[in-house]
Amino acid sequence: MMLLAGGIGEAPAAPCCSESRDERKKKNTEEKSDINAAAPVGREQVSEGIDDGDFLSYVSSFIEKEVGNDLKSLKKLGKLIEQMTENKVKLEEQVLTVSSEIPKRVQSALKNAEESKQFLNQFLEQETHLFSSISSHLLTSQPWMDDLGAKISQIEEIERHLAYLKWISQIEELSDNIQQYLMTSNVPEAASTLVAMTQLDTKLRESSCVHLLGFMRATVKFWHKILKDKLTSDFEEILTQLHWPFIAPPQSQAVGVSRPPSSHELYGNLEMLFCQLLKLQTSDELLTEPEQLPEKYCLPVSPPIILPIQIMLTPLQKRFRYHFRGNRQTNVISKPEWYLAQVLMWIGNHTQFLDEKIQPILDKAGSTVNARLEFSRGLMMLVLEKLASDIPCLLYDDNLFCHLVDEVLLFDRELHSAHSYPGTFANCMHILSEETCFQRWLTVERKFALQKMDSMLSSEAAWVSQYKDISDVDEMKVPDCAETFMTLLLVITDRYKNLPAASRKLQFLELQKDLVDDFRIRLTQVMKEETRAPLGFRYCAILNAVNYVSVVLADWADNVFFLQLQQAALEVLVESNALSKLQLGQLASMESSVFDDMVNLLERLKHDMLARQVDHAFREVKDAAKLYKKERWLSLPSQAEQAAMSLSSSACPFLVTLRDRLLQLGQQLCFSLFKMFWQTLAERLDVYIYQEVILANHFNEGGAAQLQFDMTRNLFPLFSRYCKRPENYFKHVKEACIVLNLNIGSALLLKDVLQTSSGQPPAAAAMNEVGIYKLAQQDVEILLNLRTNWPNLGK
Repeated sequence: MMLLAGGIGEAPAAPCCSESRDERKKKNTEEKSDINAAAPVGREQVSEGIDDGDFLSYVSSFIEKEVGNDLKSLKKLGKLIEQMTENKVKLEEQVLTVSSEIPKRVQSALKNAEESKQFLNQFLEQETHLFSSISSHLLTSQPWMDDLGAKISQIEEIERHLAYLKWISQIEELSDNIQQYLMTSNVPEAASTLVAMTQLDTKLRESSCVHLLGFMRATVKFWHKILKDKLTSDFEEILTQLHWPFIAPPQSQAVGVSRPPSSHELYGNLEMLFCQLLKLQTSDELLTEPEQLPEKYCLPVSPPIILPIQIMLTPLQKRFRYHFRGNRQTNVISKPEWYLAQVLMWIGNHTQFLDEKIQPILDKAGSTVNARLEFSRGLMMLVLEKLASDIPCLLYDDNLFCHLVDEVLLFDRELHSAHSYPGTFANCMHILSEETCFQRWLTVERKFALQKMDSMLSSEAAWVSQYKDISDVDEMKVPDCAETFMTLLLVITDRYKNLPAASRKLQFLELQKDLVDDFRIRLTQVMKEETRAPLGFRYCAILNAVNYVSVVLADWADNVFFLQLQQAALEVLVESNALSKLQLGQLASMESSVFDDMVNLLERLKHDMLARQVDHAFREVKDAAKLYKKERWLSLPSQAEQAAMSLSSSACPFLVTLRDRLLQLGQQLCFSLFKMFWQTLAERLDVYIYQEVILANHFNEGGAAQLQFDMTRNLFPLFSRYCKRPENYFKHVKEACIVLNLNIGSALLLKDVLQTSSGQPPAAAAMNEVGIYKLAQQDVEILLNLRTNWPNLGK
C-alpha cells in the first residue's frame, strides 16, 4: 500500500517493463478488455513480458509467414509497416489512458479505507462508554431489582392462590348447579353440567395440586353416582316395560319390537334416558375401572362398553353367571356348547331391537358406536371369562380339550358369519392363542391328525376312489386316503386361519408341513411293498395319491391366505437372518411358496415311481419284441408280390403287450400321469426300435415296406387315441422308414448329395425335402447303406 501511494504523484508515459504479466493482468483487467477490442492485430503480434529471444523468433516466424520465399511478396512490406505503425500508435494511446486512470482509482480506494477506519474507531469509543454506563446502571439498580423480584414472587403466589380458589369456586358452582337441577327434576341439564365438571377434571389431570384433584374427583364421583343411580333406575323401568331382555325367541322379541298403545311415549322416554346415560359415559370411564382379563391373553385394546348398553347387558350377565358359574346343573365343563349356544341365541334375539330402536338413537346423538356390535362385545366378554376359567381345568384331558376347541371354533365362525362380529375385536381365538393353551392345542391337533392318518391308510377302501363310477368327477382318480388327508389339512387350515397373530399361524403351517412329510413317508413305505408289481392297481393308486397331494399344495401356494403367511414368514426370516439374499429375493418376488419343499419331495417321488413303471412296461415290451428283432428283413417278398400287406407275425406279441399296458395304465392312472407315462414309453420305444431293429439289420425292398407297414399302420395307431399325430413321438423310426422306402432314383440322388456336400447346407436341404428333420446326415448315410436293393452300376 505504501509503495503504491508513493508512486501516485508520478505520471509514467508507459507501463513498467519489470512488471510481470500476471500483475499487470490483475490491475488492468477492465482496461485490457478495451485494448483487446481496439487492437486485435497488435495483440497477436506483440506479447507482453516475453524475452528477446522469443521476440526475435516471433518476428522471424511472422516475416516468414507474410513474405516467405516469394520475392514478389515484398510489395506487401509497405502496407505491413503502415499497419504496424497505426497499431503502435493506438496501443500507446490506450496505455497512456490506462496509466492515468489507475492512480485515481487507487487514491479513491485509500480514501474510503481511511474513512472506514475513522468510523470504526468512533464506534469502538461509543461501545466502551456505553458498556461502562450499563455496568454502572446495573450496579445502581440491583437493589431495586431484588425488591421487585420479591414483590413479583409474592404476586405470583397470590395469583396461584387466587387461581386455586377460582377452581374451587368453579367446582362448587357446578356442584350447586347440579343440585339445583336435580331439585327441579331437570336431569338432562344436571347430566350436561356433570359433563362440564368431568372436562375440568380432565384438564387438571396433569396438575401437581393433589388435594384439588382429590376434591374434584370426589365431587365428580358423588354426583355421578347420584345421577347414574337415578337414570339407571328409570332406564331399567323402561326396559322392563319393553319386556327386556328377550329370552324366549320369537314371542318376547315380538313384544319388545311391536307397538303397544303407549309405544310412542315409551320409546320417547327410552331415547331420552339413553341419551342422558350417554352423557355420563365420560365420567363413568373416569371413575370405573373396566374388568379385564390377564395380559397373557393379549386382547386388543378396546374402549369400554357405553353405559346404556352396560345397563341393558346387566340382566343377561346375571343370568349367564347364575347358570354357568358355581354348582348349577347347567354348568358342566364337558358341555361348552351350552353357554356358547346361549350367547349366540341372545345375540340373535336382540339384533332386531338393537338395529331398529337403539341404533337410530346413537346415530341421532352423533355417536359412531354400532349398537349390535357393542351388545355382542359385552356378551363376548362373558364367554372369554368363562373360557379363561374352564381351560386350565381340562387342559390335560385330550377329549374334553379337543371338544372345547371344536365348539369354540364353531362358535367363532357363527359369530363372524351370521352376526358380522369383526376379527379385530376381542374373541375366543385370543384365549386359544395363550401360550400354554396354544401349545396344548398344537399337540392335540397333531395327535388326532396322526390317528386319522393311521385309520385312513389302514382302511380297506384306502386306495379306492370314492368317485370311481363317476367319470367326470373322478378325473384325477384320487384314492380315498389322499382325499381324506387333504380334507384333513383343509380343516386344519379353517381351524387356525382366524388366529389373530401371524406367529401362531406359522406354527400351524409347520404342523401341516410335518403332516405332509409324514404322509409322504407313509406312501413311500407302502410303495416299496408294491415295487414287485409297479403296474398293479395299488401302485398306481399310490402314484395318483402323490400326484394329487402335490397338485393341491401347488394350488394352495397361490391362495391369498398362504401368500400372507409367506410374507409373514419372510419378515421373520429377515429379522433372524436365517436365509441368504438369493432365498430372500425368491421369497419376496413370490418365485417360491411356503410349500415348495414339500412339493419338490413329492414331485421327486412321483417321477421315481413313474420311471419305475415305464422301465417295467418297457422291459415287458422289449422281451416280447425279441422275435421281431430277428425277423428276416433281407429276404421278405416285395409289396408287388403280395395281394395285401399284413402285420408281421413276430410283431404281434410286443404290440399286444404294449396295447394291454396302455389300456391298463390308462384306466388306473390319472390323465396327467398317464400322459407322461405313454410319452416317455413312446420315446424309449422309438430309440429301441431304431437301434435294435433297424440299425441291426439290412433291408430289401420287401423288408423296408413291411417295416413301414408295421410301424405306420400298427404301432403308431396304438397311440392315436391319446394324441392326433403319434408319429411325432417316433421320429427316429418314422424318418428311418422314409429313408429305407425311398425309390431307387431318389435314394441314389440323396446318397450322391450327401457324399458330395458333407456337412453343407445342400445336404440338409436335400434331407428336409424328403421329410427328414430329426436324423443327422451320418445316420441317413448309415440307413442308405442298410438297403440292399441298389442297381448294379458296373454293368
